[in-house]
Amino acid sequence: MSALAHGLESAGLPTTVIALVLPQVEKTRPPRAVMVPFMLGRPFGAPGDAAFQRSVILHALGLLERADGPVILEHFAQDDASSSDRAGWVSALALPEPGPLETPAQWASALQAELACVLPVWRAASLRSARTTVGLAGQPPESFAGFAAALLAGQCPTVAAHSSSALAMRFMADDLKALYGEAVQLQGEPPSARQVDAWFWRGTVAGRLLIALRTLSVNSPDNAIRTVGSRFLVPTPWLPT
Repeated sequence: MSALAHGLESAGLPTTVIALVLPQVEKTRPPRAVMVPFMLGRPFGAPGDAAFQRSVILHALGLLERADGPVILEHFAQDDASSSDRAGWVSALALPEPGPLETPAQWASALQAELACVLPVWRAASLRSARTTVGLAGQPPESFAGFAAALLAGQCPTVAAHSSSALAMRFMADDLKALYGEAVQLQGEPPSARQVDAWFWRGTVAGRLLIALRTLSVNSPDNAIRTVGSRFLVPTPWLPT
């Protein structure tokens, strides 16, 4: 985005950049930028907080009125609500206790049982917010268990929307994370992003399944599967130690 900003400015179009990674924006030096302290993927702060997001946007647009550049780098001082843990927060989602998780069939059965509890809550959350970020996988969530089991069994399943198993696996993982994250925030005061992550990666079959798929993928003879599995399934803080 910083390179694009330089190109647009050279054509006479003023720009402003919202930056999430300070070393990157310091190196690329866009003409105007505001550095925000939010987590990656949330350039305007926590989802659902329209007033806060508006304040971020107005701050960034305000840089367009300044003529003391060409390089302006400001910091947005206020953090968003999702950066602070909610005291005493516990997920209201009652999930079944899984049995053994060793064979592909056992993983599939456990995920299917868990999704049976999560999907109705996710659908209610989608209706309340009138939107969802789930839908990249090219297959319905009810198919995730069978698809994941095939991957764990060493097969290379695909779906019509994605030509390779690697892409299909990546987008299934993205949809799983989004689906659970949207569902768990439906009831009560919203937890912090860190609390949502801890719940998903340590408290659900879905999170453990993605970790298992990542472990399997890094040893795959398929280069695409290795690349996707090692880089895009599990964030570094939640890898097994």
